[in-house]
Parts: sequence; C-alpha cells; structure tokens
Amino acid sequence: MTTTKEKKKKEEGKDGEYLITYTRHLEKRLRNLETEKQLLDAERLRLEQELHSLRNEIDRLREPPLVSATIIDFLDEKGRAIVKSSTGPSFVVNTSRKVKNEKLAPGTRVALNQRTFAIMEVLPTKLDPFVKGMEVIDSIPDITYSDVGGLEEQIVEVRETVELPLKKPELFKKIGIDPPKGVLLFGAPGTGKTLLAKAVAHETEATFIRIIGSELVQKFIGEGARLVREIFNLAKQKAPTILFIDELDAIGSQRLKIATSGDREVQRTLMQLLSELDGFEQRGDVKIIGATNRVDILDPALLRPGRFDRMIDFPIPDDEAREAIFKIHSRNLQIEDILDLKKLVHLTEGATGADIKAICTEAGMFAIRKDADKIINKDFIDAVNKVMNKVKDQWVESRLYS
Repeated sequence: MTTTKEKKKKEEGKDGEYLITYTRHLEKRLRNLETEKQLLDAERLRLEQELHSLRNEIDRLREPPLVSATIIDFLDEKGRAIVKSSTGPSFVVNTSRKVKNEKLAPGTRVALNQRTFAIMEVLPTKLDPFVKGMEVIDSIPDITYSDVGGLEEQIVEVRETVELPLKKPELFKKIGIDPPKGVLLFGAPGTGKTLLAKAVAHETEATFIRIIGSELVQKFIGEGARLVREIFNLAKQKAPTILFIDELDAIGSQRLKIATSGDREVQRTLMQLLSELDGFEQRGDVKIIGATNRVDILDPALLRPGRFDRMIDFPIPDDEAREAIFKIHSRNLQIEDILDLKKLVHLTEGATGADIKAICTEAGMFAIRKDADKIINKDFIDAVNKVMNKVKDQWVESRLYS
C-alpha cells in the first residue's frame, strides 16, 4: 500500500510540474503575441498616416492652378481690390479669409483662384535671378582700410557718408540734417576707387550689392530699366544695404539730341536710375557708391546734390602716398636687403597704386626667373623700368589720340 501511494504522489508531482511548465509557456507565448500585436498596431498606424499623407498630396495636386496678379488699388475695407492678372486684363476681386489684409498693399504680388479670381495668398516679390546674383554674401573681399594706402582723406569722407549713417544715425537726428544719400568716387584708372569700395564691403556689416554699369545695358527695350528697379527693390528688402555701381559712365553719359536706338535705350536706363536715386519713395538705409574714371562725360542730372551728395576725387598719388602704397604691397614679400623706398618713390613719379602693385609683382617675377629665394633692390629697379616705360608709352599714346 505504501508503495502505491508513493507512486501516486510522484505522478501527481510530475503532473503539477508539467502544468506549471505549460502555464509558463503559455504566458511567454501570450507576451510574444502582445508584443507582436503592438508592432502590428504601430505598423498599421504608420500606414494610416502615410495613406492620409498620400490622400492630401492627391487632393493638393487636384487643386486648380492659381493665377499670379498684382494689386492695383483697394475699393473698401472688406477686402475687395482691383488686380491686374499676368494674363493681361484687370479684375475686381474679393480676398480669402485666410489672407491677412495687413500684408496687402498696392503693388503686392498675389495668387488668384482660377475660377473665382479671389485672392488666395501673397506671393514674394519677383526678382530676376541675374539681380539676385549681384548680392555679395560669401565672397566679400578680405580687404581692410589698412590695405588702402595714400587715401586717408578719401577714407574719412567715405566712412562719413556710408558707414556713419548706418552705424550712428542718431548723430544726424541730433544735429537736424539728413545723412548723405550717396558718394561718387572719380579719378584716373588704378587710383584705388574699387579697392576702397572692397574695403567698405569688408568693414561694414550691411548687405553689399555690386553692379557693373555695362551689365545694365540690355538688348531689349525696357529690360535695363526693369533691372534697375529690381536692384533697388532688392536693396530695400536687404536694408541696411550698400549698393556699389562700378563703371558708372557706361550708362551715365550725357544725353544727346542725336542718338541711335541703342543710345536711347541706355538713356531710358539712366532715367530710371535717376528716378530711383532721387524719387518720391524713401530708400531707407540704402547707401549708393558710384565709381568712374570719366566724370567729365557724366550727365549733369546725375551729379547734382540729392543723388550723389559727395564727389570724392582720387588723384595720382604723391610721394608720401606712393611710399605708403609700396609699404603695403611689399610687407609680405621676401626681400633680402632693406628696400630703398626713397629711390623707388623718386623713380615712380606719376605712377598709380595699380602700377606700384604691378612693380612689386614684376620684382618677384624677376627673382623667380633667377631661381632666387629672395628679392633684391635691383629686381625692383628692373621692375620699375619695365612697368614705367609701359605707363609712359600709354600716356604718350593717349595724348596723341585725345
């Protein structure tokens, strides 16, 4: 009897252990199923979101295209306005409730519903890609005022005209005067006009936009004037801005009674420039720097106060200025002896800053030609003879044909 009871107990124990093991197996399987259910729920939610996104994209693509237009005038406070569409005709339209009336003004570009012609949204100002490319952002020259030699007075006048109104406008309000609108740099080629403009671009924190006058001369009628308008609009948007117009004589020459069709188109561009320089609209913190080496042929309307309030002459450098320029261009050169600056200054009478830079470059080329490690004074003398003879020949030629 004892043996039978023990067998039953052992069998009952084995059955209990089996039930416990099986229960644990079922619990583990249940947890796996719950985890799998959570993953499936997450995948289902992701797919539902993707489906919703695709449906929205389909609905957006099914929307009719909008028509661009320009607001001409407002009729009432309810949002009714007169717009001129890009297709040609003008319409009296309503404004969608989604568009805030504070953003709307005459001249604003808007998008119209193709069916109802209601104003649906405000569009950014249209700018030619050619105009956008004129903004100097990452390629500002690494030139400071210390790199400009012999132009101390000119630097002071440019800083008073361009930098001071942008950095300390309260000084002009305190005195009760309006700051100068623009400055015209004129002088012989190579005297440092563009170099000083590069230094202004480096020293100021304002947006710098550079234009070359010949870029505004376009083939088709009205294109040059349109570019001028868009350039000044870009300058206003990016204010404070410094607008540098190099080679101003390309479009600013005197207007003549007898002119070809091409000359008349250039004159239209000039008239647009005159209007932008001194028009009814305020330019804000937009300062103009013009540069030319032919101030004698510029139109008188361009030179009057109110457009270019200051005209700064860049003369041929004197002895002190040439010595300062030599020091600037030779400070990074490997020179064997002490440079005889007085002799070089005496030999380069009539040379410009560009000529002096060319002399330093030629001296280095003479040293390279000899496979030398350093430049000697004789290399500078040879460079002076080479460059100055070329300068004298050009001067004589200009006198013969002037």
